[in-house]
Amino acid sequence: FWSLVAEFCCGFFVILILGNFWFLAVLYLLWLYIDWDTPCMGGRRNQWVRSWSVWKYFREYFPIHLIKTSDLSPKHNYLLGFHPHGVLVAGAFGNFCTGSVFKNLFPGLTPYLHIMPIWFGCPFFREYIMSAGMVSASKESVSYVLNNKEGGHASIIVIGGAEESLNAHPGSLTLNILKRKGFIKMALKYGAHLVPVFSFGENELFKQVANPKGSRLRNVQEKLQKIMGFALPLFHARGVFQYSFGLIPYRQPIHTVVGSPIPVKQNLNPTAEEIEQLHALYLQKLRKLFEEHKRNYGIPEHKSLIFE
Repeated sequence: FWSLVAEFCCGFFVILILGNFWFLAVLYLLWLYIDWDTPCMGGRRNQWVRSWSVWKYFREYFPIHLIKTSDLSPKHNYLLGFHPHGVLVAGAFGNFCTGSVFKNLFPGLTPYLHIMPIWFGCPFFREYIMSAGMVSASKESVSYVLNNKEGGHASIIVIGGAEESLNAHPGSLTLNILKRKGFIKMALKYGAHLVPVFSFGENELFKQVANPKGSRLRNVQEKLQKIMGFALPLFHARGVFQYSFGLIPYRQPIHTVVGSPIPVKQNLNPTAEEIEQLHALYLQKLRKLFEEHKRNYGIPEHKSLIFE
C-alpha cells in the first residue's frame, strides 16, 4: 500500500519535471537538500494531519484497537518493540500515527514510529509520513528520540523489519528476532525502558502467495529485499464490491497489546553478555505477553510464537 502511494508521489514529481511546472520540481529539490536530515532529528509531526477524519474511518474499517496493560511514566523514555510486521503494519500506523488514542491511554508520551530511511527520499511522500509522526529507523534517528533527558519519548520499532513481511500469512506466528539485537543496544545506551508490543490480527489482513523458505520465489524475494531495502510480498485480499480478489485488506480486527515495561539501566558500553541477557529477557516477556492474551483474540491454545 505504502509502495503504491510512494510510486504515485514519485510519478507526480516526474510529471512536474517534464511539464510546464518544472521550476516547482527544482524548488522542491532545493528544499529536499536543505531538509534532508529532518527525518533523523525527530521529524516534523503535525497534529492536524494526524487528526484527519479519514484515519478515523481507517481505524474503524478493521477495526483497530490499542490495549493498555500497564502505565508508562512520562518521566522515562521507552523503546517499544512492535510485532509482527505483517504486510501493511496497520496496527502500528493506526495506533501511533493517527488520532489521539495513544495520547489518551499514555498521557505525557510522544510516539515516534521508525520506518526504513528509503521512504524519506521519496518526493512529497516524505512530507506526509513525517507529518504523521514517522521518523527514520537509522541509529541517528533512534538516538535523537531516546536522548531526551526529560523523558516522555517513545520509539516504536517494528523489530522484524521488511524481511518479516514475507512470513505474513494468515495464522503465522513466526517472528524474525533472534538475530535482531540492535534495539537492545540502543535501549542500554540510553537507558530506555523496553516494552514488548504484539498486534493480534496483523497477519490476517492479506493472503500471500505460498513462499516457504528455500522455495524459488522466497529466494528471489530475499535477494530483492537485500538489494532494494524493502520486501515485495505477493499478496491479495478483497475488492471494493466483492470479497474474492483485490488489494483492499480484509476486515479483520486488529488488537495491538502494549505490554509492561522492562526497566533498563543506562550502560554506554554493554558487553556482549549483557546484550544477550537483556535480549533473552525481552523474548521471555514478549512470549508471556502473547500467551496471556492469545485466548482473547482467537489464537488456539496449542499455538505459540516461533522465534527465528
